[in-house]
Amino acid sequence: MNVSSWSIRNPVPALLLFALLTVLGLLGFRQLQIQDFPDMDLPTVQISATLEGAAPSQLETEVARKIEDKLASLSRLDHVTTTITDGSVAISVGFEIDKNGEEALSEVRNAVDSVRAELPASMASPTVSKITTAGGAFLTYTIESGRLDDQDLSWFVDNDVTKALLAVKGVASVARVGGLDREVHVDLDPTLMAGLGVTPSDVSTRLKATQKESSGGQGDIGGLRQSTRMIATVGTPAEVAAITVPLADGRYVRLDQIARVSDARAEPTTLAFRDGRPVVGFKVTRSRGYSDVGVADGVRTAMAQFQQAHPEVKIDEASNTVAPIEDNYEGSMHLLIEGALLAIIVVWCFLRDWRATLISATALPLSIIPTFGVMALLDYSLNTITLLSLSLVVGVLVDDAIVEVENIERHLRMGKTPFQAAMEAADEIGLAVIATTFTLVAVFLPTAFMSGIPGKFFRQFGVTASVAVLASLLVARLLTPMMAAYLMKPVQANAHDHTDGPVMTRYLHWVRTLLSHRVATVAAVAVFFAAAVGVAMSLSTAFMPAQDKAQSSVTIKLSPGSTLAATAVAGERASELLRTLPEVRGVFMAVGTAAGGGMAPPGGASSSADLTSATLTVELVPRGERELKQSGVEAKMR
Repeated sequence: MNVSSWSIRNPVPALLLFALLTVLGLLGFRQLQIQDFPDMDLPTVQISATLEGAAPSQLETEVARKIEDKLASLSRLDHVTTTITDGSVAISVGFEIDKNGEEALSEVRNAVDSVRAELPASMASPTVSKITTAGGAFLTYTIESGRLDDQDLSWFVDNDVTKALLAVKGVASVARVGGLDREVHVDLDPTLMAGLGVTPSDVSTRLKATQKESSGGQGDIGGLRQSTRMIATVGTPAEVAAITVPLADGRYVRLDQIARVSDARAEPTTLAFRDGRPVVGFKVTRSRGYSDVGVADGVRTAMAQFQQAHPEVKIDEASNTVAPIEDNYEGSMHLLIEGALLAIIVVWCFLRDWRATLISATALPLSIIPTFGVMALLDYSLNTITLLSLSLVVGVLVDDAIVEVENIERHLRMGKTPFQAAMEAADEIGLAVIATTFTLVAVFLPTAFMSGIPGKFFRQFGVTASVAVLASLLVARLLTPMMAAYLMKPVQANAHDHTDGPVMTRYLHWVRTLLSHRVATVAAVAVFFAAAVGVAMSLSTAFMPAQDKAQSSVTIKLSPGSTLAATAVAGERASELLRTLPEVRGVFMAVGTAAGGGMAPPGGASSSADLTSATLTVELVPRGERELKQSGVEAKMR
């Protein structure tokens, strides 16, 4: 049975179906996350290992090569890149792009665990983590205080600020940049130790033993069965000084009797500057699957409440990557709405009938809104790729409906009633409409199965466009004929010439002219096609087009062996030059990066960080307030 005829005879089920699809689509739209690009599962794993005081040559032979030998036997391995600095090893393990990311992580973790016994005993267990597109910092803050010094401010960030931010849904981590960490220094006296027969190894072993926590089993406490924990840690320098070290004759000596114990500050491994003044900063990253915009709103709300509760500190947002995403989303939605309105206007210019235009235009919202529901079901997001696909197909979503309506109007001009015209016209071109729709699906859907990195990006593009086009087919076959049968009015037989508007009349005149000069028309088309191919061949190619995000990044790398202070001086010199540009609003500089490329962890020793690198995040004035594009500003920076 013809579905269009069934829908015309039974309009209620069709109306209920599209009402249900619309409600589900609106609910799905509310659940969609707003992101820059889709979260991708990249089969790339990062291994990080640190060994205090070890030289690069030692790390190469005792750590890096042993891990690399185990990694070499993994299946579908693409590349292994190792970076070694003083006291630190960072290994990036890349697999073939179509390998499952979780499987790759599991294989690398098992390989590292199997070689752990061969690594130096004094080295902490290597960390293994998967690289994701959501792992970068999207918000950077600075914190200052006139009452707290850098050490207290650093503790404030690590303890209070971090706890407040991790309570925000979607926040993955908070990393401090700059600041100072507290340390307890134990300066041994060699003469006293030699007289008592105590070695540095004895002291080190005793210190490690006092910094352990272990399970104490279970016991009946207060009438309840509870788990217990044995805590053997020290919290103050005085407790460290009171630690006893055993002697060979069975006696004990206090640590402060053979060493000088002092409360001190750790050597800084990172520095942070905001427009030339030293600050303590922290960077926030989001978890995979959450909206950049939604998480950013939650973080900003939490920071505003935190600022009110702690007036003794001043917290400012130094940079963010969220503003361009918000602008892109709002711009894409505006373009989507404008494109739909222009399509409706064009349809009206040709049909010259508000009823026919309304019936055709109904295909736009009833095709796009259910697509949002399918996107939510597939765990897609509103990002550059999916919004591009919807903007691209918005003009073709009304094609099927226009064909249906135009054919129904043709039957109306034959003197048929709207009901009869809709029945016969829909049955007449049903196969052609279906073929046209699946031709479009055959164009868009294969992009979802592209290989490599482009395939990771365009998977959502192909599926989203195909779903929208198929939804428009459903509208054209079920709703459009039914609406035409009940909304359109009978017209006078053979009234074509009297109902045509000026646009249609001019169009038909051009068609007749072209058909009467077929050779010239074909020749003109051939010339136009050749010119288009020539222009296309001359276009430059790139994976992603250049975007003006009002933010640039400058990386400074000094020669090996440079100190953190020298790197800061060079970075500040560059920051001063950048701040002289009228297009620059502010500069945030982070000095000292980990061997793997990220910021050195707070509290990490200087040997575990690359002290020769500095990253300057340059905030530009808004696009509407400067003459140069971002590419032009970056050219001036160079």
